[in-house]
Order: sequence, then C-alpha cells, then structure tokens
Amino acid sequence: MTRDGGSPVLAYHDQPFLDSDEGRPLRILAEYLEPLRGFQQERIHDTIVFFGSARLREDGPLGRYYAEARELARLCTEWSKSLPAGARRLIICTGGGGGIMEAANRGASDAHGRSIGLNIGLPHEQRPNPYITRELSFEFHYFFMRKLWFAHLARAMIAFPGGFGTLDELLEMLMLSQTGKLDRKIAILLYGSEYWNEIVDFPALVRHGMIAAKDLELFQFVDDPATALKVLQSAMPIEPEARTPAFAGSVTSRPRAG
Repeated sequence: MTRDGGSPVLAYHDQPFLDSDEGRPLRILAEYLEPLRGFQQERIHDTIVFFGSARLREDGPLGRYYAEARELARLCTEWSKSLPAGARRLIICTGGGGGIMEAANRGASDAHGRSIGLNIGLPHEQRPNPYITRELSFEFHYFFMRKLWFAHLARAMIAFPGGFGTLDELLEMLMLSQTGKLDRKIAILLYGSEYWNEIVDFPALVRHGMIAAKDLELFQFVDDPATALKVLQSAMPIEPEARTPAFAGSVTSRPRAG
C-alpha cells in the first residue's frame, strides 16, 4: 500500500492489511505478546482465576454469590499480600466483565490489591468493570487467546455459578488438568455445590465410562469463602522462588528415541 503522496507504507503501519484476513496471524500473535509484555512489566508471577456469570448481580436473586465472590477475592488478596516480597503472587484474575467477574476484581480492590481483567468484546454484556488495575486490563478478540492466558498463569481457578461461558472455561481447565498438558497443578474449586450438582452430573460421566473415577478428584466443591480459602492454601504450597512468565509452557508428549 502507498500513501497519498505515492511513498510505500510499512506493513506494520498498514491498518487495512492488519485488519485483513491475511493479517489475522499477526492479530493473534499480538494477543499473546501484549499481555506477556504487561505481565512481565508488572512482575506478575501467578494467578487465582475467578469464573462466573456476568449476569449475576449484587441485588439479584442469587446476589449472595456476588457477595461471596467479593469476600473470597478479598481474602485471597490479603493472603497474597502476606507472601514474601518479590514477584507479585496469586493475583486475582477475571474475565474483566460484570457479575462475578466484577465482584472478584472489587474484592481485590477492597484489600488494596491489584487484579487482572482479561476482557473480550461481546455485543450485550461484556464491558470492563471499574475495579481492574489499569495496567492489568487487557482486551481480546479471540476467545482461545484469552483462555490461554487464563490457563498459563493460573495456580487455581474458582468457578461460581454461570452459563455457557463459565462451563466452557471450567471444562477447558478440567481437560487440561486431566490430560496433563499444563506444567503446574491447578486447584479447581466449584463454588456452590447445590448449583453445580444440579447443572452437571459428574458421576454420570463415570457411570457411562466417559471419565475415570479418579478424574472426580480434579476438583472439589466449596460453599463459603472461609472454607474456599483454606482449600486453596492447602492445595497450593507456595515455593519461595518466583518467576515472571516467559512463552507459555506446556507438557508435550515426545516420541521415544530408537
């Protein structure tokens, strides 16, 4: 492409090209590299991820989940701030929107801590909430790149009641844990046993031979913030050394030699 005066434009300054089908690989890569740069600059080491419905309001019929997500995020942030200085550890991370996501970012703010928002633009219900730390607010177009960043830094995830999006994120984490594709163990908590036992019949998957009985040990149910915090603290012994993220690691299967 050339400018009005006829001189050529550098490809990485050519907005029509960057927005084109041919520019898609660059857009995908940008959604990896921009957060990577931000997390390294802010010395983020690892996260506690909160999933849950954007439709769940503080003053709605299930408003107790909003209040409890906020309280749990506050407790987790106070725990995080008590850890030895260095890289920032166990930072609250959400999808950046309203509902449970807002509650978790808000709880971190209540404790005067930092929190991450990995927002994705959706037609009706997804706008960044005001409680995300400004330097840790990221906008995504691609769901799969957003989910990569959820998984890559997570030491734990807590799934509050939610719909299709929450189910998608929860099952992705369970699958990665089941198949050993992550280079660290993730503690997975399902908050609200009454809700989750009605929505997903996990034992039925065992009865039908779709998963092993041991796979039910990949997660556990919790029903109050204090218990959830104790489970997290016992499931995640915190190593003294800290590192900031490099390129996303995973466990790969390599063919045996010879």
